[in-house]
Amino acid sequence: MSEPNSAQQTPDAAAGRPRMRPAPLLFEPEAAADDPEHFFDLESMDDPGELLERSTELALAFRAAADRATEFQAMAAAQLADPKRFDRATVESIARRADWSEDYAQRMIEFGTDLLRQRPTVD
Repeated sequence: MSEPNSAQQTPDAAAGRPRMRPAPLLFEPEAAADDPEHFFDLESMDDPGELLERSTELALAFRAAADRATEFQAMAAAQLADPKRFDRATVESIARRADWSEDYAQRMIEFGTDLLRQRPTVD
């Protein structure tokens, strides 16, 4: 697992704007596994305008999903490293578990701690 490029708040979240929802992803049919050229039916589109629109939607959806997954990684790392946990994990063990460098794991823990502080509490 490589280190993601972005371990920071999205511009929308940083500006206090609501997070945009990614475009809905259509699941690949099982037959797609047999055809490596098949990708969300993009290869069958003849209209370049339609192809650009749908492929852009997919690219944005995948980026949004990757950013959101990175936020969850950071929150999980922060929870695992929480000093209040009796079984707290070390930075080294978190880095090894996520296939990160120790420096990156430390930054992700800090990012996750910030994200957890910003979460609304549920009573």
